[in-house]
Amino acid sequence: MQKDLELTGGFKDHFSTQSDGYAKYRPTYPAELFQFLASTASAHTLAWDCATGSGQAAVALTEFFSTVVASDASRAQIDAAMPHAAVEYRVATAEQSGLSDASVDLLAVGQAFHWFDEDMFFKEARRVLRPDGVLAVWAYEICEVSERCDAIVDSLYRDIVGEYWPPERAMIEQGYAGVAMPGVPIPAPALTMSLEWHAAEMLGYLRTWSACERYKAEKGSDPVEEISAQLESTWGAGRRRVVWPLVIKVSRPNSLLE
Repeated sequence: MQKDLELTGGFKDHFSTQSDGYAKYRPTYPAELFQFLASTASAHTLAWDCATGSGQAAVALTEFFSTVVASDASRAQIDAAMPHAAVEYRVATAEQSGLSDASVDLLAVGQAFHWFDEDMFFKEARRVLRPDGVLAVWAYEICEVSERCDAIVDSLYRDIVGEYWPPERAMIEQGYAGVAMPGVPIPAPALTMSLEWHAAEMLGYLRTWSACERYKAEKGSDPVEEISAQLESTWGAGRRRVVWPLVIKVSRPNSLLE
């Protein structure tokens, strides 16, 4: 099911042009993340996956919640998202969800909080969450493979497309250190994502970076090609383990204990 809402405000769409690659190559969140989030919720009627992207978090949450609303301000992302009978997809911004007051048990934001208007989003979170509802935001930084592979990827990240990263990206580089979650904090476990990838899959993932897409749009060439031969040679023919450390922040914004 899909639903569109009128979009207002300054939404910056950095991902529509690579939505297919985003769905194919983005890493998968660990099951332990969703088990933890479900354990923090006192009810499991409705979860809102805000800025759902490919829909992977939304589908994972259906194991624990009766209904999941998955929104994204990008129509292309919603069109490419994985379908599921228990997920209601809608085009909507984080700051104007269209959800009813005090209706949400868990509000989840994966790898997207840094794009939001923080004050407006927190206001919307307080509005839609139940009195004991939970807000969870998480992100992952640049991946880790090996010292030699990491150096090649870092050269793409900083030297080749560094100036094409939107300024909001700095929030992830800082591990959301400056984010003051509203309400009562909930301690989160230390978790990582990991995949076993061939070099071609790693290169496909790198091409989903928004900075690579902006570079390509301006210069007319693929920046990943500048490091592909070196990465493939260093990587070898087999699979390597790729790890993304997660930064997780969780709170109860409307808790009476605040």
